[in-house]
Amino acid sequence: MQGAWTCVQEMQPASKLLSLFFLILMGTELTQVLPTNPEESWQVYSSAQDSEGRCICTVVAPQQTMCSRDARTKQLRQLLEKVQNMSQSIEVLDRRTQRDLQYVEKMENQMRGLETKFKQVEESHKQHLARQFKAIKAKMEELRPLIPVLEEYKADAKLVLQFKEEVQNLTSVLNELQEEIGAYDYEELQNRVSNLEERLRACMQKLACGKLTGISDPITIKTSGSRFGSWMTDPLAPEGENKVWYMDSYHNNRFVREYKSMADFMNTDNFTSHRLPHPWSGTGQVVYNGSIYFNKYQSHIIIRFDLKTETILKTRSLDYAGYNNMYHYAWGGHSDIDLMVDENGLWAVYATNQNAGNIVISKLDPNTLQSLQTWNTSYPKRSAGEAFIICGTLYVTNGYSGGTKVHYAYQTNASTYEYIDIPFQNKYSHISMLDYNPKDRALYAWNNGHQILYNVTLFHVIRSDEL
Repeated sequence: MQGAWTCVQEMQPASKLLSLFFLILMGTELTQVLPTNPEESWQVYSSAQDSEGRCICTVVAPQQTMCSRDARTKQLRQLLEKVQNMSQSIEVLDRRTQRDLQYVEKMENQMRGLETKFKQVEESHKQHLARQFKAIKAKMEELRPLIPVLEEYKADAKLVLQFKEEVQNLTSVLNELQEEIGAYDYEELQNRVSNLEERLRACMQKLACGKLTGISDPITIKTSGSRFGSWMTDPLAPEGENKVWYMDSYHNNRFVREYKSMADFMNTDNFTSHRLPHPWSGTGQVVYNGSIYFNKYQSHIIIRFDLKTETILKTRSLDYAGYNNMYHYAWGGHSDIDLMVDENGLWAVYATNQNAGNIVISKLDPNTLQSLQTWNTSYPKRSAGEAFIICGTLYVTNGYSGGTKVHYAYQTNASTYEYIDIPFQNKYSHISMLDYNPKDRALYAWNNGHQILYNVTLFHVIRSDEL
C-alpha cells in the first residue's frame, strides 16, 4: 500500500539554509539497493537538503505489512490503481484534444479561405485560372497534415468510451465494497490508517540516526579569519536561539566571538567577545548545552566553561592522551584532542602511546567529563586529515588538502570498522576543522579562512518491531 506523508519543521531565520522538509514515499521501488530482508525493516534514506534547501527522506516500508494481508485493502489498492490509470488517460486526452483543437481551428480558417478562392476563380478571367489553381493546390497541401488529426480524433473517441466503461466498473466495485465493509468497518479501517500514521511518526522520531552515504557540495557562509579556526552552533540551544560561536586560530588565543544569529554572522561584524580563562589548543572545540568544551593549551586537560556565567564548571585530564603536537591530524595545528558532539552526546577523539598512536574514541559525560567508555582503533591519527562522529560512528578523511574523501568508519555500537569511499569537495584546499551538528544535520568546516557547511545524507534501517 502506497501513500505519502509530509512534515515541515519550522526553523529559525538563522538556520533557513538548513530548513528541514521531510518527504516520505512508501513503496518497494528501491528494494534492489536495500538490505536483503525488506520484510523485517523500514529502510530510510534522508538528506538534509535538496537543490531548494529542503531535506528529503525516502522510507521504504516492509513488504509484509498488515495492509498486504487484508483482502479489502487489496481491493482499495486496485481501485487506487484504476483511478491513477484514469487520471493518466484524462491527461493524455486533454493534451491531445487541445492540440487537435488548434489544428481544427486552423483547418476551419483555411477552408473558409478556399471558399473565397473558388468564388474568385469563377469570377476571374481565364488568364488567371492557372495561377489560382496553383494557389488552391498549395492550400490543399497544407491541409494534408490534418488527415491524421481526424484519425486521432477517432482514437480519442475510443479512449473516451474506454474511460466511461472504467468509471462504470469503478462505481460498481465501490458499491460492492461499501456493502461489504459497512459503516462500522469503514471506521475501523480509518482507525487502522491513523494507527499506521502514528507508527510512521514514531519511525520519524528514530530518523535522527543513520549511516553516512553522501556529502553535499559546500555552502560558503562567510570568508573571515586566518587559515585555521573553528566555528559552530549549539545543538542543544533553546528553541528560537541560534547563536554562532567563532574561534580564530588554533593556539595562543582566548577570545570567543558570539554572534546572535546566523544572519548576523553572515552579514555583519556585530558580536560579543568572551575571554576564556586559558588559551585553547587545536580546532576541536564544541559548544554543547550552553557550555564550551575545549582542550587547554599544551595539556591533555579538557575544560567545560559556561558561556552565560563565564565560569569554569569542570576540568578533567584525558588520561594518556597525546598533546602538544604529539598525535595531531595530518595538517598539524596542535590538533591532538578533538572534541565532538552527535546524537548520543559528547565525545573525545585522540591518540595514546598505549594504542601506538592510533585513534582512540571516548564517550564523555558532559557534566563531569568522565570517560564512560573507550574504543581503540587501528587507524593512525597522524594519517587522518580530519574526523567527525555521526550516530556513534567515527568517520575519518584521507587528507585535508586537494582531493578529499571519507574513507574510514568505526562503529562504536559494534566495535567494528570498514573502509568506505565518500568523496566531498575540498573547495578551498585546506580543511582544519570538520564537525557534525546533529540539530542541523550538517558538517561545519573551516577551510582556509572560509566558514562553510556540508549537508549529509544518511541511510536508516528501522526494524518493524521497534515501531
